[in-house]
Amino acid sequence: MPSHSETRALPYSAAQMYDLVGDVARYPEFIPWTIATRVRSVEDRGDSALMHADMVVGFKMFREKFLSRVTLWEAARKIDTEYVDGPFKYLISNWEFVDTDTGCDVRFKVDFEFRNRLLQGAAGLFFMDAMQRIVRAFEARAGVLYGPISAKT
Repeated sequence: MPSHSETRALPYSAAQMYDLVGDVARYPEFIPWTIATRVRSVEDRGDSALMHADMVVGFKMFREKFLSRVTLWEAARKIDTEYVDGPFKYLISNWEFVDTDTGCDVRFKVDFEFRNRLLQGAAGLFFMDAMQRIVRAFEARAGVLYGPISAKT
C-alpha cells in the first residue's frame, strides 16, 4: 500500500494554495498523467463543501477513471479526498494549508491500494517519483497563477 506525506514551505498564502488545489476542474492543465476531470456536483454543507468529481488518469497503455468525494473546508484551509468508485481498493488524500510569516506550509498525505495486483506492483515502482512530480506541478502552477513571490492575501 503506497503512502506518501510531505510538507512544503511555499511563498504563497494558504488561501491561494487552497484555491489552487481545490480547483479540480483545472487539473488536466497541469497535473502529470491527468487526462480529464469532471466535477459532477458541489453541495454547500455550511462549514464545508462536498464535491463529487471524476478523474481520468493515464500513462502509456494504462488508463483509468475513478470517482472521488472531495470535502473542501475553506475556513480551516483543508481538503480531504476519498475514493468512491474505480480501480482502487481505497484512496485517501489530505491537504492542509497553514499561513506562515513567509507564505504557507502545504501538508500533503496520500495512501492508496489498487484492486489489481499488477497495477499495484507497477504503482510501487514509480510511486515516489510520481508523487514528487505531482507536488512540483502544484508548485509550478502557483508560480504561473500568483507569480514567483506573492504577498499573502
